[in-house]
Amino acid sequence: MKEFDFTVLKGDKRSRARRGVIKTRCGCIDTPYFVPVATMASVRALGSDDLADLNVQCILANAYYLHLKPGDELIKKLGGLHKFMAFDRPIFSDSAGFQAFSLGFGREHNISKIGNIFPEGREAGERKENLTKITDEGIYFKSARDGTRRFMDAKTSMKIQSNIGSDIIMAFDECTSPLSDYEYTKRAMERTHDWANLSLQYQDKQQAIYGIIQGGWFEDLRHESTEFITSLPFDGIAIGGSLGNSKSDMHQVLEWVIPQLDERPRHLLGIGEIEDVFECVERGIDTFDCVAPTRLARRGNVFISPESGGGLENKFRITIKAGKYKDDKKPIDIRCTCPTCQQYSRAYLRHLYTSYELAYFRLASVHNLHFMLTLMEQIRTSIANGTFSRLKQKWLEKN
Repeated sequence: MKEFDFTVLKGDKRSRARRGVIKTRCGCIDTPYFVPVATMASVRALGSDDLADLNVQCILANAYYLHLKPGDELIKKLGGLHKFMAFDRPIFSDSAGFQAFSLGFGREHNISKIGNIFPEGREAGERKENLTKITDEGIYFKSARDGTRRFMDAKTSMKIQSNIGSDIIMAFDECTSPLSDYEYTKRAMERTHDWANLSLQYQDKQQAIYGIIQGGWFEDLRHESTEFITSLPFDGIAIGGSLGNSKSDMHQVLEWVIPQLDERPRHLLGIGEIEDVFECVERGIDTFDCVAPTRLARRGNVFISPESGGGLENKFRITIKAGKYKDDKKPIDIRCTCPTCQQYSRAYLRHLYTSYELAYFRLASVHNLHFMLTLMEQIRTSIANGTFSRLKQKWLEKN
């Protein structure tokens, strides 16, 4: 029997921000919440003991990549994803719909979910071979490694997600590119709607399932998709696909969609920069997932709060390899209570990074993830006590 429930505990009087709790068979998730991404059953550079120390409430794994390696059947044989990675809290899983984009038009259009998701202001880069073929029946994936092809449809996606044993699964969908035209986006949306019904038909009934709203940067399609997906008995609602050409477009998409939603939990797929978190929580989003904190850490970027000089101009981060940190005795962030900031200086982190020492990746990832989770805790508290707008202004006001 499925164990899933969502309760809104408090709404913000000045916005659509809301404080709530998602209850699953493996525990509760306090919302709004940033969901760390564990694509291959691991939050990169961190162990599950690190996640426990950071009090990570849930993670998101990727069904497509776990299907390829080590194989969802093997994970099932070994007791499911919770036992496989020694993580006993709720696990979300993505259905492979995003891989249809990232391995397809994402490569062809040189667009990804981090760094250059929005075409506006994006520098031209190398365009690569489209590794997917999408039909009404499903998606053919071509391996960039050996050229072999695999096929996935809604039934297959549901089976894979059942095998890995995640608690909250995503319906099979097609994520479109912001450069896709109206006709293609409409066809992809219609496929997503067909696959939504099939996902409900084939889902493991012990798992909670979220339907995904598509429609790209087209108001009528977003309204149509929202009406269709919310009419189905999904446990939660996810918003996916192209969010337009800029962050202001993304805000507009949410303004179109959110007023049509009911009290079910709302997840925004693949978004998670600090500015985005505030803007999207304000518009009513409950959970997010994004690889940004740990990926940025591995690339030498660590988060800082406004008290340490963080702001919109520097995207609340410093580049630790900069020469000015060579003899800097301060922690990464003067307000941070993470283990890294409690023990190590910027100078030491810079030394590790420039010396290619592996310890850097763990220490920086611990800091960035702790930073995001602490920020989400502050946001939840501010909604509860009626000070969300004040907290947002403190973080996003321009210096």
